[in-house]
Amino acid sequence: MVLHVVHSVADARQASGQLPRPLGLVPTMGYLHEGHLSLVRAARRENASVVVSIFVNPAQFGPTEDFARYPRDFERDAQLLDAEGVDLVFAPEVEEMYPEGHQTFVVPGRVAEGLEGAARPGHFRGVDTVVLKLFNILQPSRAYFGRKDAQQLATLRKMVADLNVPVEVRALPTVREADGLALSSRNVYLSAEERPAALVLSRALAAAQRRFRAGERRAETLREAMRQVLAAEPLASPDYVSVAGGDSLDERETADEGDVASLAVRIGRTRLIDNVILQTAREADE
Repeated sequence: MVLHVVHSVADARQASGQLPRPLGLVPTMGYLHEGHLSLVRAARRENASVVVSIFVNPAQFGPTEDFARYPRDFERDAQLLDAEGVDLVFAPEVEEMYPEGHQTFVVPGRVAEGLEGAARPGHFRGVDTVVLKLFNILQPSRAYFGRKDAQQLATLRKMVADLNVPVEVRALPTVREADGLALSSRNVYLSAEERPAALVLSRALAAAQRRFRAGERRAETLREAMRQVLAAEPLASPDYVSVAGGDSLDERETADEGDVASLAVRIGRTRLIDNVILQTAREADE
């Protein structure tokens, strides 16, 4: 099989339009890891055709963020996707997605205001805009996202519902290293000293999950359990810890089954996020 790669909107429309339906889309920013590939495999199982987009979207990066240094390796990505039997890769340049004169953006609602939305103003405006553009260009039946980006998932589901977009948003579990670190393209930034320190994120979430399973329902107590774990790691600088509703992401006073415990932590210069769904049943998130 020779992987079919297109770079223009016109070519992507034409190529995707010729693929058998249903079509599954996996939107990515490239530098693929096993988490991305788990989404590709799910799309392959559930659809007649699979399209993967690779686009480092400048609209979702703030002025002080890592757009220029975000890791890129298209040749490696293409080899991985070819091995997975992907039908089409759409890899546009910035000028193709945001041509001169581009002015229209999606403005997400309250679900995008806290947590990542507060820490990274404009981030979800950029995410929702590019995903809606991909939906309009490629016309997928289903789109696949990981649960590690819980707020992104919530904002996209809200956008699809509010704007009557005929795409099913599919969410798959976070893929982790054997020691518990959630896979992320940004993990490559971690130094040899920082890599073990980054495990504090999964340890903090595990502490909240244990307390919840033991019967604790006071959300602030669960947040404090996470803060205590983070405080014990000298290299960790938390941005936030949260226990919030799974759909609204409103902070809870009383935690309930299906709520999301999440955090953002800087390990050195690298900002990492992670979350768990609070469940009494162990198999729900493991």
